[in-house]
Amino acid sequence: MTVREELEAREKKDLSAFACLSMNSAGREREEEPCPVRTCFQRDIDRIVHCKAFRRLKQKTQVFLQPEGDHYRTRMTHTLEVARVARTIVRGLGLNEDLAEAAALGHDLGHTPFGHAGERLLNEIMPDGFRHNEQSLRVVERLENGGEGLNLTYEVRRGIVCHSGFDTAETLEGRVVRIADKIAYLSADIDDALRGEVIYPLDLPADLVQVLGSSHSERINTLVTDIITESQGKGNILQSPPVREAMGQLKQFMFASVYLNPIAKGEEGKAQEMLYNLFQYYIKHPDKLPEEYRDIWQKESRERAVCDYIAGMTDAYAVEAYQDIFIPKSWTVK
Repeated sequence: MTVREELEAREKKDLSAFACLSMNSAGREREEEPCPVRTCFQRDIDRIVHCKAFRRLKQKTQVFLQPEGDHYRTRMTHTLEVARVARTIVRGLGLNEDLAEAAALGHDLGHTPFGHAGERLLNEIMPDGFRHNEQSLRVVERLENGGEGLNLTYEVRRGIVCHSGFDTAETLEGRVVRIADKIAYLSADIDDALRGEVIYPLDLPADLVQVLGSSHSERINTLVTDIITESQGKGNILQSPPVREAMGQLKQFMFASVYLNPIAKGEEGKAQEMLYNLFQYYIKHPDKLPEEYRDIWQKESRERAVCDYIAGMTDAYAVEAYQDIFIPKSWTVK
């Protein structure tokens, strides 16, 4: 037996009857020789971690635009937190950790610069709208690897695109990633908002603190433990009514107090105007796009190519591109 086959046999022996076994994967769009030492889902993890879009996450906004300080979340740190929350849940349920980790690591690859502000802007501009979960799928299917995509397994791709929106992943691992994303961003965003003094500890509703806990670690522990307890042996991912209700109310509180707070969101209008001007510039000058995006322009549409290019930018690169195009440069006489 190869190392991979030994790992597959171990999955079959040790994992829950509800787990998605790597040997039972629906496979890839393009057939490949199996890796001798990694399962298909392990291979997907490596492909995601080594791709360019994953590296760019470290310079993309999570909630706060270009905050001063080293400890605010970025899209990269959020992604890693989602992966850890997801792995803890699936391990507790006897599900496939590699599948959950792959989907978690890839779930935000298509997110725009400047967080949801950038997403809203592209959604307004694009004829068919823009949704970051669908763009994440496009990254792994079309944009990476010189236009060939990463050729990930069906289950990982479904976990990526179903982490938000109305569609639901077929695997329990994919469903765990969806709720792990919410757990990670809600609790982390509270932590960042407290650090930035957008809210204060006493602002948190007392009844929600009583159910979920008062600290970042307590909230995550409560939510994760509740899911494992409620879902054990059920064939679905569930929450107890009190915790589910508290989590929903916490999300409402965060929208009212943080996500729509003018202190936290004061620069979003500038960011959106900058991305809008970049979009219009490249629509008028598609020859200025990098080579790989000109191929998309010729094979699909100009709007699609420009959208893909801008969505892939980091915050810093978008600012630099804007300055290069629109801000006059100083000069000296030699």
